[in-house]
Amino acid sequence: MPRDDMGDAPPKRTAHHRWEVARPRNGTSPDGVRMAGYRDRTCSRLDMQVLPQPAVIVVIGLGADPITVESPSGNRPLSGLVAALSPGPARIRGEGVECVEMALSPRAAYALLGVSPLELDGSVTGLEDLWGRHARLLREQLADTASWQGRLALTDGFLRRRAAGAPPMAAEVAAAWDAIVTGRGRVRVGDLAASCGWSRKRLRARFTAQVGLTPKRAAMLVRFDHAARALLAGERAGDVAVACGYADQPHLHRDIQALAGCTPGALAGLTVSTEP
Repeated sequence: MPRDDMGDAPPKRTAHHRWEVARPRNGTSPDGVRMAGYRDRTCSRLDMQVLPQPAVIVVIGLGADPITVESPSGNRPLSGLVAALSPGPARIRGEGVECVEMALSPRAAYALLGVSPLELDGSVTGLEDLWGRHARLLREQLADTASWQGRLALTDGFLRRRAAGAPPMAAEVAAAWDAIVTGRGRVRVGDLAASCGWSRKRLRARFTAQVGLTPKRAAMLVRFDHAARALLAGERAGDVAVACGYADQPHLHRDIQALAGCTPGALAGLTVSTEP
């Protein structure tokens, strides 16, 4: 869904007046979770590419019509979805979209999804495939709740119950992920392994099992995320390559082609799903 800078304000129009966006008024959510509610004021058609980003995206649809996910494996209408960290080429389409959307850090995803992020297999998955009847019940409760703040509070409570007693991510894996994010993807895997006191092989195995990507791919994703945001903001590809730590502009081009399936110039013109 579109970005906004509402903070903890009540729902209001975004700059282009299409979306009503709500965030928790108290600004709190479980650790590693960003949450928002969206409603398309115009009831027009949504057609949006899903870009890889350093968060697992969960969407609970509340409208009368499902959200359709289009991917190489086919089209699938869903009432709720989960997009992996690097979901591959996919688009979401819908009419009159209304939803609650959450961005989960890998640490939160490991605790809340009920499966390792590795099992998402780099795709967009139906939420009921993971949460079953709990997803259906939550969606029904959200649809029966009139206010956005009530809906967000329901979702917050649901997540906190799931987090209670969930297995924690290994401290070494969490520290490696934090180092990748802090370094904006400009880190060496050997340095990460040394900081954990692990071999590169052990770090790769444990990190991949709990995050869903290898450390090298995770660093590539975090670097890409910064580059994609800069390109979407209108910055020049050459300047972005330098600022984001790419060896040169062709290196930027290769990474964007690999992760987004398009050139930097094409990415700059996309309508995309980036964050709640």
